[in-house]
Amino acid sequence: MGVSGCGKTSVGKLLASYLGHRFIEGDSRHPPANFEKMTAGVALTDADRWPWLEMLAAELAAADDTVISCSALKKSYRDLFRDRAGKSITFVFLQGTRTTLASRMNSRKGHYMPPSLLDSQLATLELPTRAVDVVTIEIDKPLERIVSLAMTKLAFMATRQRMQSR
Repeated sequence: MGVSGCGKTSVGKLLASYLGHRFIEGDSRHPPANFEKMTAGVALTDADRWPWLEMLAAELAAADDTVISCSALKKSYRDLFRDRAGKSITFVFLQGTRTTLASRMNSRKGHYMPPSLLDSQLATLELPTRAVDVVTIEIDKPLERIVSLAMTKLAFMATRQRMQSR
């Protein structure tokens, strides 16, 4: 999870590959109207996002061993996934500075999300502070290192959960 340009797709694909899990690229599930708005530089509203989030939450609930990339910018969006999953889930929050995010977005060619929407995404983002099911990874590292850190933190969380359930 995270704002545009943080590397959700790249990290999600590699993480899923390492874990032997299925990968769902959440943005690919947006309805055409959402793509049209974003391409035109218009930020999505909650009304635009909810049907998309509901659909992703249903996919998550229906599948095991799945990694989904999704911005999940607000706590209420993450709560939807928690409520609908029917199982324990963990979010990997990819966090970066505005400068890093803008640089990444500016270097992308042909992407539907224009860099002009970064500030609206940052304004919408509700940081997942104090959430026990979120691991935060700074994106100022190479992709392999980001995924390695995510896997280490996920393994630690899983071990901690097993020990607490005893």
